[in-house]
Amino acid sequence: MMNMIYSFIDALLPFEWLSPMFMKNAFLAILIACPLFGMLGTSVVSNRMSFFSDAIGHSALTGIALGVIIGIRDVTVSMIAFSLLLGFAIISVKRKGKSSSDTIIGVFSSTAVALGIVLLSAGGNFAKYQKYLVGDILSIQPKEILLLIFAAIVLLVVWVIFYNRMLLVSMHAVFAKSRGIKTFLIEQIFALLTAVIVTVSIRWTGLLVINSLLVLPAAASRLVSRSTGRYTLLSVLISLISGILGLALSYQFNTASGASIVLVNAVLFMGCLAFTIVRRQN
Repeated sequence: MMNMIYSFIDALLPFEWLSPMFMKNAFLAILIACPLFGMLGTSVVSNRMSFFSDAIGHSALTGIALGVIIGIRDVTVSMIAFSLLLGFAIISVKRKGKSSSDTIIGVFSSTAVALGIVLLSAGGNFAKYQKYLVGDILSIQPKEILLLIFAAIVLLVVWVIFYNRMLLVSMHAVFAKSRGIKTFLIEQIFALLTAVIVTVSIRWTGLLVINSLLVLPAAASRLVSRSTGRYTLLSVLISLISGILGLALSYQFNTASGASIVLVNAVLFMGCLAFTIVRRQN
């Protein structure tokens, strides 16, 4: 199956940077992951939860540490489990606590990062897992691409079922509650979905840039979109273009793929911002 896909890529896109097998795998991962970031990013930005996705990303260190201590062979399992627990805890405390959302998220985020660093450094394993800081999409394997496909299917199913309710909750939670929508449940679904997507992707994107990959495409799209449908579509398109260009540039200049993708995202965001400023002046 994969050989057929590789042959199709060679025939359709005969570029030098797509010749190596690892670049084909990375390209396939980009085609799957970037639309995920674009779609999920619109909800992250609309819900003003950019800091939340950043907290989930940084909590990966604690998930790794707990996996090492427990003896889990694949630390992705422990990362996902801890991110789900952290996401549930943040939303629960945010709903019942008196502190502001950014304060609560900041407390959980800093605590998770510090705990992860302490546990990993105490066991002498911190250097071994520093690769999670910057990620390495070029190391992705076919079986891991299947994991991304599964995450994409889950996101699409949840998106189809809950999108309208998530949109209403993000716009006006009180009104949504008056319409019979269980706002706490919707917020938890969004939080847990974000936690899973971020954690599954973090091994290849890096926890230092994962939040930018979610926020920048959606933020750029929001500047130039006048409807929710166009907002989502343009966010996915910007994310996909940034991913492909960033991957090609990282190959040409031998740079970190995740950071290269973020830089392309940033350039497109600045372009959308400039376009918005000019349009308002006219």
